[in-house]
Amino acid sequence: MSVAARRTGAAVVAAGALVGTFAASASAAPAARPHREFVEISGVQYDAPGWDNRGIRSLNGEWVDVTNASRRAVNLDGWTLSGEDGHTYTFHHYRLGGRSTVRVHTGVGRDTYRDVYQDRRNHVWDNRSDTATLRDDRDWKVDTFSWGRDRDRNDRDYRDRGSDYRHDRDYRDRYDGDRHDGGHRGHGGRR
Repeated sequence: MSVAARRTGAAVVAAGALVGTFAASASAAPAARPHREFVEISGVQYDAPGWDNRGIRSLNGEWVDVTNASRRAVNLDGWTLSGEDGHTYTFHHYRLGGRSTVRVHTGVGRDTYRDVYQDRRNHVWDNRSDTATLRDDRDWKVDTFSWGRDRDRNDRDYRDRGSDYRHDRDYRDRYDGDRHDGGHRGHGGRR
């Protein structure tokens, strides 16, 4: 075999190996974090209906909804939901079914597949301004949900729809530069 033929053959093998390496890493990257596109904070009731007190009804009237929009279940074991003041709830042995929502209540109760409880004796979400942050078991920020007058209204992605909120998915910024807004209206005083 000539030297030129061996060099051409080596170049073809090397190019094939590089293409195979890039294809394998490109196909593995999205599979490593499939939940990132589908799990989100879909709603927050930060101001419990009625007077704020330490009663079970008032505490459980404060909640955060976490939704899995995909068809496949997502294991939330080790995931956390936290506020700006550092209060953190950790999911333990919880699997969120496909196209399902779990409501995380502040107060005390019996966990079911639809409702889980932080078992706290005080409110955790500030009525005026706060941010709920959902992180996965590797501490990656999956979603945030913010509300209040003090939010950054100069942010180019903020769209004022007559209410005090800003909803944003940082993980999508990291992967495709896409930002989303959503949320709901709120009122009330500081807890």
